[in-house]
Amino acid sequence: MKVFKFGGASVKDAAGVRNVAKVLSRYPDDDLLIVVSAMGKTTNALEEVVWANADGRDTQEPVHQLRARHAQVLAEVAPGDTGAVDALEASFRELQRSLAQRSSGDVDQDYDQVVALGEVWSTLIVAAHLRHAGLGCAWADARTVVRTDDLYRSARVDWSESARAAAAVLRPLLGAKPARIVTQGFIGRTANGETTTLGREGSDFSAAIFAYLLDAESVTIWKDVPGMFNADPKRFPDTKLLSHISYREAIELSYFGASVIHPRTLQPLQQKRIPLYVRSFIDPDAPGST
Repeated sequence: MKVFKFGGASVKDAAGVRNVAKVLSRYPDDDLLIVVSAMGKTTNALEEVVWANADGRDTQEPVHQLRARHAQVLAEVAPGDTGAVDALEASFRELQRSLAQRSSGDVDQDYDQVVALGEVWSTLIVAAHLRHAGLGCAWADARTVVRTDDLYRSARVDWSESARAAAAVLRPLLGAKPARIVTQGFIGRTANGETTTLGREGSDFSAAIFAYLLDAESVTIWKDVPGMFNADPKRFPDTKLLSHISYREAIELSYFGASVIHPRTLQPLQQKRIPLYVRSFIDPDAPGST
């Protein structure tokens, strides 16, 4: 089984969602677990909703804009999928309930309950489009698998509990041929059922978590860049695309401005020697980095 991760830039609009399906159609016989981030700038928008709610400011208009945007993309990529429409609306009702509830007294906890929903919305839309495009798939809530402590906004994974949850929730879905599971990055859940987030850039980490738990063949992070460079090309001239690099070298480079991959994403993969590929969703024929 392969783990694919698509970031927010890859699903920022209807064209992006359709392109994800085109990329996946290149792997018709592979078992895939597909980790998807929130669409475009949704996480930033939800953060603003959190701060507005904490300050007692109105949140109806930004929430309305988020609902309209996601509903429009869903209508474009999966017309007539009433089940997906209902699921999306139910998730927005969950958002409204979270905003209406009295504050927990911990702004980070309140943050996680709201911001995590961006990933839920995007995966509902991607899964609906894959079905519409004839690429059968199952949708899974990552919060039922990734168990964490209660360090909100930077939760730490409980690996043993997550392994048990993966066996119970994900293994049965791998019986389909080919198996395709769409799930979220960035989010998890505490032992008492509270939603948590893994910190910014947590979706890459989620892909590594799932790969570790399922002993995946590989992880591919699909990005809007050709691969991993030896430094940040936006900051340094004459950077070079790396065709192959060791885990250790990649971790070292990340501290010197090569910010494509966070070190914590590499560490669980290194433990099980699972290869990581960084490839372009714009040019999937390009070789990328290993």
